Amino acid sequence: MSRGFYVGRFQPYHNGHQSVLEQMACRVDEIVIGIGSAQISHTLANPFTAGERVLMLIRSLSSLKCPFYVIPLEDVQRNALWVAHVRAMTPPFDTVYSANPLVVQLFTEAGVDVRSPNMHERLTHSGTAIRQRMLDGKAWEHLVPPAVVDVIQEIHGVERLQQIAGSD
Repeated sequence: MSRGFYVGRFQPYHNGHQSVLEQMACRVDEIVIGIGSAQISHTLANPFTAGERVLMLIRSLSSLKCPFYVIPLEDVQRNALWVAHVRAMTPPFDTVYSANPLVVQLFTEAGVDVRSPNMHERLTHSGTAIRQRMLDGKAWEHLVPPAVVDVIQEIHGVERLQQIAGSD
């Protein structure tokens, strides 16, 4: 049995993430998804809680053709310890899928097989760009799976982000 690991902040989960996970589902038997910076929410860069991000992922991946696990991962603030922290918090995995240079470096140094998947329209499919579109009142819904639109509407996520961005 092969198991792949994919980590992201998912602020919010978007079509680029979906594309990577769909690619992974064709290559591994199971997927472990780490929600990074799980302890942070209600900020401009991290407006959504770990639980809200879990909902985004689970609802978006309901038709994925392989089993998956979603694990919130809090930051440890020491990169040299991060891989051990991830391994302690997740089911065992064989391969890491990431294009993040730090993630690639840390897992490579730890002797883990790392693969960099093709990034789906990276400039428009980024959490930063999507959050900015929300703040600017521009269309963002086409950049995320329909289930994510539903979750963000349920939790009044756009309004939360706009409120956080306001000044006193």
